[in-house]
Amino acid sequence: QVQLVESGGGLVQPGGSLRLSCAASGSGFRVNPMGWYRQAPGKQRELVAVITSFGSTNIADSVKGRFTISRDNAKNAVYLQMNSLKPEDTAVYYCYGRHSYTGHDYWGQGTQVTVSS
Repeated sequence: QVQLVESGGGLVQPGGSLRLSCAASGSGFRVNPMGWYRQAPGKQRELVAVITSFGSTNIADSVKGRFTISRDNAKNAVYLQMNSLKPEDTAVYYCYGRHSYTGHDYWGQGTQVTVSS
């Protein structure tokens, strides 16, 4: 059983920065791709950014130039550096990962990001 454990959410003022981290528990498997989705109140969950083990990325237009995704393959970990945060970035952010052997998708428990003055 794979568990994705997130950290790094919180409250930040507009224009501020936050860094989210997520690591897959366990060993003997690879998680690929990994990434982040978010869900704001009353809205559907949407892709923020995903990254493959080779470093290929898919980043939502709404966060391009402000958010950076990276990963540590050895740790099965993924990170999201969020800069120039806006109130519309407020959402619960979910870590995502696909087991590279079984193809099963896993989700973290979610971490709240609130951008407000």
